Amino acid sequence: MILSRRALLAMAPALLLPASLRAAAALPATPRATDGPFYPTVMPRDLDSDLVRIEGAVREAGGDILHLDGVLLDQNARAIAGARVEIWQCDVNGVYLHPGSGRRESLDRNFQGFGHALTDASGRFSFRTIVPVPYTGRTPHIHAKVLRDGREALTTQLYRAGFPQNPSDFLYRRLSPSERERVSMTLKPRAGASRPAFETSVRIVLSG
Repeated sequence: MILSRRALLAMAPALLLPASLRAAAALPATPRATDGPFYPTVMPRDLDSDLVRIEGAVREAGGDILHLDGVLLDQNARAIAGARVEIWQCDVNGVYLHPGSGRRESLDRNFQGFGHALTDASGRFSFRTIVPVPYTGRTPHIHAKVLRDGREALTTQLYRAGFPQNPSDFLYRRLSPSERERVSMTLKPRAGASRPAFETSVRIVLSG
């Protein structure tokens, strides 16, 4: 096919970009999800990025430890600094820090249930939480919300890669294969821990 001179001129700026930058400009956005019914109605008194230990508590939360590291980017692969990243999830017994959650008598009162972190100059953030567990009707997941300048920019859910219950989860099933990959966490054992612990890294990409 022969391109016209006008078409070539229109394409020139993109063609002059290095290949690495052209690829970076096309980063797919992280899929959106609803808050779900268990976003806290009242924030816990301790809402830092360590959900395993509550300030003043003698014991840590039950469950396997998860060190969750991430980076927040725009679709041009530029780091987003100073954003607030929130996560919330059920405890090891499948109970949320929410009055509407079932089995409240089984609530692990040593689990913070909700936390937040601010992204640094490189867009990075980290949490210490527990490996998410399944509960009735849902495969294991961690809710995540990003706020910029006090406004919600994204709410999503992060899933355990390869978990057997994933294909039967009604929200996970709605995602395309590529979307599932973008919200999947691959857990790796963490060496030198005093109790079972894992680590994972995620990338969150904001659209627009």
